[in-house]
Amino acid sequence: MHETVVLVGAGSAMFTRGLVADLIRMGWETDLRLVDIDPDALAVAEGLTAKMVEAQHAPIRLCASTDLRDMLSGSTAIITTIAVGGRSAWERDVFIPRKYGIYQPVGDTIMPGGTSRSMRMIPAMVRIAEDVVDLAPEALFFNYSNPMAAVCRAVRKATRANMVGLCHGVQGVARYLANVLGVGPTDVTYSAVGMNHLTWFTEVRVQDRDAMPQLHEIAVQKLGTGVTGAADAPDNPFSWHLFDLFGAFPAVLDRHVSEFFPQFFADGRYYGRTLGIDAFSFEDTIKRGSDIAEQMRQDAFSDRPLPGDYFDRIGGEHEQVTEIIQSIRHDAGNVYSANLPNTGQVPNLPPDAILECPAMAGRGGLRPLPLPPLPSGLAGTLTRPLAWVATVVEAALEGSRDKFIQALVLDGAVDSLAAATNLADELLAAHAEYLPQFASAADS
Repeated sequence: MHETVVLVGAGSAMFTRGLVADLIRMGWETDLRLVDIDPDALAVAEGLTAKMVEAQHAPIRLCASTDLRDMLSGSTAIITTIAVGGRSAWERDVFIPRKYGIYQPVGDTIMPGGTSRSMRMIPAMVRIAEDVVDLAPEALFFNYSNPMAAVCRAVRKATRANMVGLCHGVQGVARYLANVLGVGPTDVTYSAVGMNHLTWFTEVRVQDRDAMPQLHEIAVQKLGTGVTGAADAPDNPFSWHLFDLFGAFPAVLDRHVSEFFPQFFADGRYYGRTLGIDAFSFEDTIKRGSDIAEQMRQDAFSDRPLPGDYFDRIGGEHEQVTEIIQSIRHDAGNVYSANLPNTGQVPNLPPDAILECPAMAGRGGLRPLPLPPLPSGLAGTLTRPLAWVATVVEAALEGSRDKFIQALVLDGAVDSLAAATNLADELLAAHAEYLPQFASAADS
């Protein structure tokens, strides 16, 4: 099997490492083209990849460039993992809202952090998609960059590119539920649908047995007579509360799911702790990313051989994309969780909304599987964030300050219109170097 794979945002070296390890494991003959606008980050990714390929004598031909258009012609699969502004911009997305009493453990999907990130990400992703449509229209086109739903909707709206969003969150929660049920991951089958990072497991089966009643028993045991603080809270207490109430289990657990319900976490209060501080520390996430980046830099340029674990399979997004490509090429019809437009697979959610849902990978690409209507309560939890996505996309594409403020209001984290306005202006000013569309709109 031969593929010409373009990785856009290759400076995200952890993803690059995992993807290369999977390509080596699968034994594909691959032309791997690494792209990143940051030459230093690209050099690290190229150095690591070259050492991995050489150590395993893998049939991978490597090249790298800061110019995407140089790499696209003849490509068969394109994967985007970019993050405009990097960790420093991400920090501003989270730290500026804290001044308004808004605390986020992640800040890359929804709430003010997700809104701010969308403004940077969408124009850059649209430009990439335009180049893909121009130079590699037949290539498979996958995205891993957040905010997933907003990026995929914007790209499809602006360019008609057939972008498919992939995330390992649903797989991770399936493994989590298997562990809770005391069975192996391969013993569990499920149906999960929603918006990326708020995807509901509506069905869980263990070897053809309905496991939802057992999960309800586990929820009752975990929640007991009531959870009031950190000392008596189970792991992911909010997710188990939602399961007990709605009868469906949310992915991707409390760290992400809490951001879709900000009304319950004023000032970041979370079972006796504070979101993003001592519950899912955001600062620790940033430090961990910086530490990994520095270690990979040392590994790339050191004369020492790479540690053996560089070739182990890492649980993450990359292994899913290689499996999907293989399923498509061999028309295997395997089912994966993918982010695709709602073309009727969920009849009571908005048409064209980007839904994370089961999809079959075969010769025609990824095709969403039809599902029954969601119960009204579950559909209601998704209606507002999907409307937020549509508004964010319009704000980013149009450079509309008013729609930016509307998105902050729709999100529900701000406590007044004045706060929404002030926060929008502060975030737009902090990221002005990445937001030329807003300067253009102000001038017109």
